[in-house]
Amino acid sequence: MIDRATIDKIMDATNIVDVVSEFVTLRKAGVNYKGLCPFHDDTTPSFMVSPSKQICKCFACGEGGTAINFLMKHEQITYPEALRWLAKKYNIEIQEKELTDEEKQQQSDRESMFIVNEWARNYFQDILKNDPDGIAIGKQYFRSRGIRDDIVEKFCLGFALPKRDALAQAATKAGYRAEFLEKTGLCIKNEKGIYDRYAGRVIFPWLNVSGKVVAFGGRLLDARTKGVQQKYVNSPDSEIYHKDHELYGLYQAKKAIAKEDRVYMVEGYTDVIAMHQSGLENVVANSGTALSVYQIKLLRRFTQNITLLYDGDEAGIHAAMRGTDMLLAEGMNIKVLLLPDGDDPDSFAKKHSSQELKDYIEQNQTDFITFKTRLTVENVTDPVKRSEAIGGIVKSISVIPDQILRSTYLSELSQRLDIKEQTLLNSMNGMIRKNIEEKEKERLRSQESGDRSQENTPAEGAALQSNLLTPDYRLQTPSSEVETLLVQSIIRDGERVIFEHVEMDDGSFTDLTVAQYVNFDLGQDDIHFHNDLYNQILEEAVAHSGEPDFKAETYFMHHPDVNISSLATRLAIDTHQLGKSFQVKEREGGLRQHVLHLVLDLRMDIVENRLKELKAEMRQVGSDMARIKALMEEFKETQELRNALAQQLGNDLVG
Repeated sequence: MIDRATIDKIMDATNIVDVVSEFVTLRKAGVNYKGLCPFHDDTTPSFMVSPSKQICKCFACGEGGTAINFLMKHEQITYPEALRWLAKKYNIEIQEKELTDEEKQQQSDRESMFIVNEWARNYFQDILKNDPDGIAIGKQYFRSRGIRDDIVEKFCLGFALPKRDALAQAATKAGYRAEFLEKTGLCIKNEKGIYDRYAGRVIFPWLNVSGKVVAFGGRLLDARTKGVQQKYVNSPDSEIYHKDHELYGLYQAKKAIAKEDRVYMVEGYTDVIAMHQSGLENVVANSGTALSVYQIKLLRRFTQNITLLYDGDEAGIHAAMRGTDMLLAEGMNIKVLLLPDGDDPDSFAKKHSSQELKDYIEQNQTDFITFKTRLTVENVTDPVKRSEAIGGIVKSISVIPDQILRSTYLSELSQRLDIKEQTLLNSMNGMIRKNIEEKEKERLRSQESGDRSQENTPAEGAALQSNLLTPDYRLQTPSSEVETLLVQSIIRDGERVIFEHVEMDDGSFTDLTVAQYVNFDLGQDDIHFHNDLYNQILEEAVAHSGEPDFKAETYFMHHPDVNISSLATRLAIDTHQLGKSFQVKEREGGLRQHVLHLVLDLRMDIVENRLKELKAEMRQVGSDMARIKALMEEFKETQELRNALAQQLGNDLVG
C-alpha cells in the first residue's frame, strides 16, 4: 500500500503536459495545449490540457481529468498502478509492504501477467549480459548483426537458454505461478509438463505505448534457420496482448514521431533497430501482420504523416498495397518508398550513413498516386487491366475523408493519366454512393438482428455522456442540479471563509468556511445529499477546513478514491474555460451570496418535492377524513415555508 506522503510527493512532481504527451501529440494553444483526443475518433484537435490547473478535457466526448484519471482511462489501469507509473516516470521511490499469499491471490490476472512479463524481460536481459551461453551465443549474434550495446539496452534485447525448461524453472523458483507463464505465452504446457516457448532464441520484447511488456518475439540464430520455416516465434494473443493492437518500437519511437511529425513503417524487428542505430528513431513495425484500424488510430495520436518503407520484392509491394486504403480512410497522409531490390531497411541502413539514409528517403519517397500508378497502370496496354487498375486508384481516393484532398488527388490523377477529370469524378462518386448504401444495409441488418454493438440508443448516449471521466463513477441516487452546484462550490472553494466572527451556541466565536457553513446550515434540519459521494466530500471538506494549507480543489482532484477525484475534476473543468484564458469568472454578488443562494435553492427543492408528494397522497387517500385533514394542514404549512423561502430568494410565489 502506498502511503499518503508518497502520494503527495508523486502528485507534486507530476506535470500533466508531460504525462499526456507520452500518448498524444500536443501543440501550444495560448496558455494551454491541444491535440487529438485519444478516447474517441477525433479528427480535429478537441483535447485540451491546462498546465496551470493540471487537468485535461476533451470538448467533443467529455473525457478528461487529472494525470491520474487520464492514465487510468487510457491505460485501463487501477489507481495504485497509475501512481506507480508516475513514480517510475519521476524517479520517486515507493516503499510498499510485501504482499501476503492471500493478497497475491487477489491480484488480477491482467496485473499478474504484466508482472510476469516484466520479470521475464529482466531474466532474458540478465542471461544475455551475465550467463556464459548468453554472452557467447546471444551477445555474439547481436554483434555479428552490427547491433551496438546501447541499442541492445534501448530495446531490452535478451537471450533464452537452449535448455527447454530453463525459464520455467527460474520463474517457479522466483515464486511465479505456472498458470501465468502459460497465459502470457512464455511457456507451453502439454502432457509431459511445461517447457519454454523461446528456448535457444534471441529475444525481442514488445513494449506497449506506455512501456509495459506485453509480448515477446524470439528468433532462431542464423545457423539454425536453414530450411526452417518458423524463424520467428511470437507471443500468442492474450488478455494483455493482441498483435493487431500493438506496433513494435512505438514506445521507443513516440517522442521522435511527435517531434518529426512523421512515422516510418517497416516490416520487422531488425528493421526498426537498424534504423534507430542509423539515427532515424521515428520508426515502428507491424511485424508481418496486416495493418489494422486500431494500429492506425494509435499512430494518428502522434502524427498524420506516414511513410511505408519496405523492400522492393513482391512481399514488400504487397505489404505497401494492402495498407494504403485503410490509412487513407483514417485520414493519414501517405508516402511510399520501396528500397532497391535485394535490400530491406536493415541491410540498407547498414550500407549508408545517417544523413545518406535521410536524404535517400526524402528524395525517393512518393505519394500513393505515383506509387500505385507506376505499379499498376504504367506500361499496361491491355484496356481491361488498365481500366481495373485505374479504378483501384480511384477507389483509394474515394475513401479519403477530406473532400478537398480527394479533389486534389483526383485532379493529379487526371493529369497524370490524361483522362478527363469529370470521368474520374463520376466513377468516384459512384463508389462513394455504393459504400454509403452498403453501410446503411449493414446498419439495418444489425438492427434487425438485435446487434446494437455499433451504435447507442438515445438513452445509452445520455448514460455515456453522464459518465465523462471513469467507468467506475455512477450517481447511485439521482441528485438535483442544485445539489451538484453546491458540491461544486465545496470542491472549488470549500476552504474559503465566507462568515467571520460568528457566535456559536456555546458563546464562542469562529470563522465559517464554505464547507463549514453548508454543513452547519443543512445540519440544523438533518438535511443530507441524495448521493453518498456528495456527503463524503462535505464531511472531508469540513474535517480539513482548519488546516492552514488545505485547498479543497487540489485535495479532492487528487483524492485516493478515484470516484471522488473523477467527480471533483469534472466539476472543476466544467467551471473553467479551458480553450480560453482558463480564468474563473467571479460570481454575481460574490462567493458568500452564491453559497447562500444555493443552500436556499436546495431547501426550496426539498419543499417543492414534499408539496408534490402531499398532493399525490391526497389524491390516493380515499375517504379517510382524519388523514385528509392532516395532509391538508401539512400542505398549508409547507406552502407557507415555500413562500418564505421564495421571498428570501427574491421570488413571489403564492398558492
